[in-house]
Amino acid sequence: MKDLIIFDMDGVLVDVTASYRAAIQSTVKHFVGDEPTATEIQDWKNRGGFNDDWHLSHQMIHARGGRASHPEVVEYFQQAFHGNGKDGLILKERWLAGGKLLENLSEKYQLAIFTGRLHWEANLTLSRFTKVPFVAMIGADDVTRPKPDPEGLLKIVSSVDHAICWYVGDTVDDARAAAAAGAPFIGIADPANPRHEQLLALLRGEGAIAVLDDIQSLEATIAANR
Repeated sequence: MKDLIIFDMDGVLVDVTASYRAAIQSTVKHFVGDEPTATEIQDWKNRGGFNDDWHLSHQMIHARGGRASHPEVVEYFQQAFHGNGKDGLILKERWLAGGKLLENLSEKYQLAIFTGRLHWEANLTLSRFTKVPFVAMIGADDVTRPKPDPEGLLKIVSSVDHAICWYVGDTVDDARAAAAAGAPFIGIADPANPRHEQLLALLRGEGAIAVLDDIQSLEATIAANR
């Protein structure tokens, strides 16, 4: 029976610096006139509990004295993210699983996704970059409790026959979800991250068996820790 690798998407399979992170910046600036830096956004992410970028944007607005409602924040965020279908920030995403990495992994492992994106938004991005089949995918709208709750991971684990299940993510919330689900966690900390050293320490402190620069060395890491 094959092992199961479950991926988070943002920061793992997709560089979202110019999409989700930029949408946070645009949304906060729209409501309070002050654009947060990439470092500030990462500081909030590193606290844990801010996997949902709508929630994060809303909280950052209120921390600056803004009074926008959550629905107003979501509406503006989604408009910036999707645009008219041809000019949205989502189109600025960069695929991180270069070459035939996923194709090669899929020959030895079952692949799945547990993401904080909405299910259809995840499909939209995946359809642009890969044709590799995933045995399961859980998005934010497929669970009642978001990360760091392990609900999404447990749904996948219970629906797929597998040997060891590995979860690959880039945030404190990912690490905590993996720990709660009893899955070995492999962290990703991009060296370009403005809080790279802090993120490395946080993910290791949350029990990551390894923290990688990217997923290119994922197979070797799993083999060394199996």
